[in-house]
Amino acid sequence: MAIFLVGLTRTGPLWDSSRPMEEQADWSAHASYMDGLVDAGFVILGGPLADEIRVVLAVEAGSADEVRATLGRDPWSGTHLVVDTIEPWTIRLDAREARR
Repeated sequence: MAIFLVGLTRTGPLWDSSRPMEEQADWSAHASYMDGLVDAGFVILGGPLADEIRVVLAVEAGSADEVRATLGRDPWSGTHLVVDTIEPWTIRLDAREARR
């Protein structure tokens, strides 16, 4: 049974709700940073919820503090995105495991 952490972030004070995500200031720097976290295997799944105010990230990390520290290095940290919660998530259903 795999254990992951799920982070819920929300838009921060510099988020311009009149513009799509890809048109926000420093988008390229944020996207590059997040792509690096995916490449490193830190972020497993991620993306905005339908309200486009909240973003969910499933990460593989040792602790909530590690997640906060890693997300704190994102160029959007504190400006465009603010961490709301980080919770442990125990995976009990996994289609990938059933196929093995």
